[in-house]
Amino acid sequence: MFLYVFYLDGLWGMVQFGCHSYRRTIDPARNRNLKNNHTMKNTLNTYDIAHALHSDEFGGWSYAGAKAMAEYLEELEEDCGMEMELDVVAIRCDYTEYGTLQEWISDYYSESLDNAIKSAGIDLDEDDGEDEIDEWIRSHIQDHGQLIEFDGGIIVSSF
Repeated sequence: MFLYVFYLDGLWGMVQFGCHSYRRTIDPARNRNLKNNHTMKNTLNTYDIAHALHSDEFGGWSYAGAKAMAEYLEELEEDCGMEMELDVVAIRCDYTEYGTLQEWISDYYSESLDNAIKSAGIDLDEDDGEDEIDEWIRSHIQDHGQLIEFDGGIIVSSF
C-alpha cells in the first residue's frame, strides 16, 4: 500500500492505493486557517503535572510540594467543571512552597517571627504555644488567600 499526494488546480488531494482506494480533496484556504490556529491539547495526570512543576528550575518545588499542587489543580479543575491549561510560570508566580507556617509569616513580613506575628495583627496570649501560633497563622492565610497543606510543608497563594 502507498499514498500519493498531489496538487491540481489549486487543490491538494490524496490517493491511497492498496486495500482501499479513495480520493480526498483539501481546500487550501481552509487548510491555511487550520495551520495557523491549530492547537494540540495534551491531557496530563497528577504525575505529569508534578513532574512539570518539579522540573521548573525557578519554581523551587519539592516533589511532595509539586504533587500537592498538582492534586490541588486537579481538584480545582473538577470543582470548576472547566479544563485548565498548565502554566508553570503562572503557578510559580502565584504560589510558593514553605516548610512551615511560621517560615511563611517570617518570609511574608520579612521580619523575625515575633515581629511578623505583630505585623500580621495576630493577637496572641503569653501562654499560647506553637499549635496556637500555627492556628492563628493558618487562619490569617485562609482569610487572605489559599493554603495548601501537605506532609512536609505548605503552599501559599500570593495575596
